[in-house]
Amino acid sequence: MRIRRRLARAYWAVSRWRLRSQPLPDDDAGILIGAPHTSNWDFLLMLAIAWDSGMSLRFLGKESLFRAPFGGVMRALGGIPVDRSDPHGVVDEVVGRLRAGERFYLAITPEGTRSKAAYWKSGFYRMAREADLPVVLGYVDRTTRTTGFGPTLRMTGDVRADMDRIRAFYADKAGIKPALRTEPRLREEPSSPSS
Repeated sequence: MRIRRRLARAYWAVSRWRLRSQPLPDDDAGILIGAPHTSNWDFLLMLAIAWDSGMSLRFLGKESLFRAPFGGVMRALGGIPVDRSDPHGVVDEVVGRLRAGERFYLAITPEGTRSKAAYWKSGFYRMAREADLPVVLGYVDRTTRTTGFGPTLRMTGDVRADMDRIRAFYADKAGIKPALRTEPRLREEPSSPSS
């Protein structure tokens, strides 16, 4: 852990990006949203942020990334392989690990792709609700060259109200490739405003 922290601090010392983070909750477990997710460089920034903070980080990746020759490296970095044919199984697996006592932050890019999409994927929301986990809003903002942890939220079950808070935070965050940014919106949101 100390080596990772030193590597991260060395990176921030020479990087054109600035790290700005709000404190993490004391839970030692939660969902870390990585957004806007518009480039593969987001992954390196996420590792540098997590290693600097000393958090235990896990992330989801498609199964093909966990085959030779890079599979061992991906697992060592905290990766959990995902079978995309059964996305609900992933939610159950992660919730099961946390209920069994594992403590980690799961980094999720709800946009699901580095391309512009119509909606965010809702797995982060379901996991946060089912395991009663805080959601840390991690961000990348090219316009200010800043990245880090924003506020920590609890998902209430009022999907639209929760997503309104998330949208408000990400409203001015551009991502590395701003044209590929996806508006934070879940397919499950009701079409009428919450009361």
